[in-house]
Amino acid sequence: MTLISIEHLTHTYTGRLLFDDASFFLNENEKAGIIGINGTGKSTLLKIIAGIEEPDQGTVTTAQNLRTGYLPQTPLFDEGICVLDAALPSKEDISGEPSAFIPQAKNLLGKLGITGLAQNISNLSGGQRKSIALVRTLLTPADVLILDEPTNHLDSAMAEWLEEYLANYRGGLIMVTHDRYFLDSVTNRIVEIDKGSLYNYNCNYPGFIERKAEREEIERATERKRQSILRTEIAWMQRGARARSTKQKAHIARYEALRDAKAPVTDAKAQISSVSSRLGKTTIELNNINKAFNGNTVIKDFSYIFLRGSRIGITGANGCGKSTLMNIIYGNLQPDSGEVTTGQTVKTGYFAQENETMDNSMRVIDYIREGGEVIKTNDGTASASVMLERFLFPPEQQHSLIGRLSGGEKRRLYLLRILMEAPNVLLLDEPTNDLDITTLSILEDYLDTFDGIVIAISHDRYFLDRIATRILSFEGNGIIKQYEGGYTDYLNASGRKLSVTDAGIGTKDAARQQDSPKKTNRDNWKDGQEKKKKMSYNEQREYETIEDDIAKLEEELEETEKEILKYSHDFVKLNELSTKKEELANNISEKMDRWMYLEELAQETAK
Repeated sequence: MTLISIEHLTHTYTGRLLFDDASFFLNENEKAGIIGINGTGKSTLLKIIAGIEEPDQGTVTTAQNLRTGYLPQTPLFDEGICVLDAALPSKEDISGEPSAFIPQAKNLLGKLGITGLAQNISNLSGGQRKSIALVRTLLTPADVLILDEPTNHLDSAMAEWLEEYLANYRGGLIMVTHDRYFLDSVTNRIVEIDKGSLYNYNCNYPGFIERKAEREEIERATERKRQSILRTEIAWMQRGARARSTKQKAHIARYEALRDAKAPVTDAKAQISSVSSRLGKTTIELNNINKAFNGNTVIKDFSYIFLRGSRIGITGANGCGKSTLMNIIYGNLQPDSGEVTTGQTVKTGYFAQENETMDNSMRVIDYIREGGEVIKTNDGTASASVMLERFLFPPEQQHSLIGRLSGGEKRRLYLLRILMEAPNVLLLDEPTNDLDITTLSILEDYLDTFDGIVIAISHDRYFLDRIATRILSFEGNGIIKQYEGGYTDYLNASGRKLSVTDAGIGTKDAARQQDSPKKTNRDNWKDGQEKKKKMSYNEQREYETIEDDIAKLEEELEETEKEILKYSHDFVKLNELSTKKEELANNISEKMDRWMYLEELAQETAK
């Protein structure tokens, strides 16, 4: 049964086209993860699905009496309300009284580390408010949960608890998250937003990586084939049509379609050469550091020397002192006792949890130029404009106002500004919050070649596994212990339970793919066939009729699409018609591939 269906979605935001005749659906028992580069419209799509925002064009259809629970990226509360009341579902969303949910609310708030239930919510941090909104969403009765970055600001233990909760959730789920382990463990379908289109992958995250690569290769192969056929068609058109029959008119129409078709757009790559200032022998040394707040010790007698090339991951529960340690290293905060020694050549770049204050009236390129007009890279020099392009800000966006950027785009811009200043020590405080997976992957690749020191606080287990060679774990009462390796190594060494898919991530899916027989598709249907220079009798007959066959299938597809619009509220009929539409589209694709093969063979035969 289809729970949610969106057809012909077109929508713009701040003058940018986010969706262009896109479609989306969610069936029973599906858990879909929405991914895409920041600014592509992930949060906007969730708002449209939740009914909070209306699309410019398109229809949104939901199952009868469908109940949804929505967690926004930045939740809003009535100021003056206490924590416990803020965590209770709204009266209009439930049949009884909100007070009936108090025991459950207290339990969930405790699991997410929220105490002081009587305090005013306005006194809490953005991360704490997000956790409270998550509790409210989970408590609201819903058939489908719609969650925008649910793991942001959750520590590893909380993320693991939520991961297990959602994996066992029996309703539908649609969520935006950049946590790759979380995606892999919870979802059974990935929906990618790319250049205004939505691509569905019925698999988890590792399967998506493989199948996206396959899709892009098919697109490139199809484009090469289109160009080859187009050259043949141009020659045919120049010779003149053999007759003005219906068949030839259809042939001409297909030639025009081939001619006017847009080539696939190559994905922009957020690539940046590793650039840093020279780092001398003396780096950063912590000697017997102690720090306490209101009698609560967060760092106790901690010493450490950060060597050149160090890749340090810092983990621990929220509020344990991780950011305090980072600020002591950076010099924003002084220890109660102990000594911090910083070498003269140390140049620190601090990517904080919250972006620095940006002037929304400033243009994007001017913000970057404040860090430098030109930067030296391993490849030579690059201008601010070139660096912006490498970081997924196309020329037309570089002169836009910062205020028109999404939250994730501002985060990416802030990161670029820091890297442009060529630090030799990078302090990253929760760098994965609000950064898309593409940018995270490029940041990880950048850190591979970075000559300096990297110190990263993160609850993103995948990120720590990827970049860290040593973990500093806050164990409580100010004790900081060291563990060699990444996050998974830390879990194994510390004896903690590994509740996420480990190094064998996605192996079941991969094995399933390997064991399955090779299917005939548009790229391999000719495999195993000998190349011929002559058409057989049957091929000649097929060649004479195949264009009419395609035309009939296209007419049937057009009629089916009209039927889908007619029965948009009849879910049984809609499912039936959607299946028929997919089959017709596949048949047309196969027929077109066959026609192209026969056309090439006909040309060979004519030589």
